[in-house]
Amino acid sequence: MDNHLPRTCGNAPEAREGDARSLRRFFCAGDLSPGATRELPEAAAHHAARVLRLALGDPVVVFNGAGGESDARIVSIGKDHVAVRVGPWRAREAEPLVRVTLLQGLSARERMDFTLQKAVELGVADIFPVETRRSVMRLAEERAARRVEHWQNLVVAACEQCGRNRVPAVYPVSTLPDWLGAHREPSGEHRIILSLLATTRLRDLAAPQQLLLLAGPEGGFAPEEVDMARSCGFTPVRLGPRVLRTETAALAALAAVHALWGDL
Repeated sequence: MDNHLPRTCGNAPEAREGDARSLRRFFCAGDLSPGATRELPEAAAHHAARVLRLALGDPVVVFNGAGGESDARIVSIGKDHVAVRVGPWRAREAEPLVRVTLLQGLSARERMDFTLQKAVELGVADIFPVETRRSVMRLAEERAARRVEHWQNLVVAACEQCGRNRVPAVYPVSTLPDWLGAHREPSGEHRIILSLLATTRLRDLAAPQQLLLLAGPEGGFAPEEVDMARSCGFTPVRLGPRVLRTETAALAALAAVHALWGDL
């Protein structure tokens, strides 16, 4: 699977010099001091050279995840090799007003990929994948590490596409009881768990600055998991009378949070 998806959004204008919003964006870890020459990561270089067919001298934008972005220009290019010369830095950000951390129950591969990719586009700050009683996907330690690496690459590609300059971290997979056991008390954030049995709606809550969102897998949460979450400060919240799929629930909640209290 190519994590570098087409970088288009609606009727975006064609890339042109002087408009950073329309230029191709690439994540490049490390120093981006003006004047430095940097190699793009392998996957980004492949996408730039063989998919986008960028050429020597083309302008691009690079960012390292620490905030802000820099103009750059391609100074060397091959089939899977691209080097850029870094230009001026801009303090541009696209982070939402409400910082949301997603605690997502493991779902089947394509569904989990979709959820994390779109959650990044909707501004999620950090991602904790958790195995629950009804999770379809079960990951042994080595396989879990490979999936986390895959998800982190997917998150980077989503940031490149959507214009974010801060890259959310994808943390190692844990079980829900283990995660709750290690994070029993809130540390300044409001905590919610999505539940069909809840009576509280998002609009009933006070406006949060930080939110921890717990969303379930395909089969939802077992009753004891909801009880466990409640004992750790989570408020059960219902997203209307309709049953949402696992890949829809977290995204609907994120969109609603930013519509109610953020920048949508």
